[in-house]
Amino acid sequence: MSLNYQSVEDAELVTLAAEGRESAYRELLSRYERPVFSLIYRMVRNRTLAEDLAQEAFIRTFNAIDTYNPQYKFSSWIFKIANNLTIDHLRKRRVPTVSMHGAPDAVTAEAQARTSLVVRSPGESPEEYVQNRELAGQIEAAIGELRDEYRVVVLLRHIEGHTYDEIARIMDIPLGTVKTYLHRARAELKLRLAEA
Repeated sequence: MSLNYQSVEDAELVTLAAEGRESAYRELLSRYERPVFSLIYRMVRNRTLAEDLAQEAFIRTFNAIDTYNPQYKFSSWIFKIANNLTIDHLRKRRVPTVSMHGAPDAVTAEAQARTSLVVRSPGESPEEYVQNRELAGQIEAAIGELRDEYRVVVLLRHIEGHTYDEIARIMDIPLGTVKTYLHRARAELKLRLAEA
């Protein structure tokens, strides 16, 4: 009897993968390949590098699959691995980051819009649209100038939509530190945008 892995919860898939079921590994990869790549790409802004880092994140995840704690969401665990790997890379090599124009793997207009930070309303004039695109570029540049830790918190919160608790687990820092980083990042962004 064949099991339909698409309907299986993440925690159960991890258990099956830890038992050596290749189909469970493939389903986890299928579920998280795009989100992990998207997070990394927004941090490094280089498709080839993001692909390499995402592949390494999955290798590390699957090699350590038996250490996963099902008390936490699998997504938080894999994002933590991807985040740590990418931060380590960025520390070794300073790279400008963040794309305001959607995830590079967004293939439909809906996916592009969902992952984009374009400031636009349906009733805006062409002039307003141009002004908003310029503002998006200024925001992108300002986020790119933030410290790595601040930038990651902003991306995880405002781009990926994670809760403060999830961000704390992903980054392996206290909840209060997440709030502090986000507060400081917003203050820095406000100053940088006021100067622009």
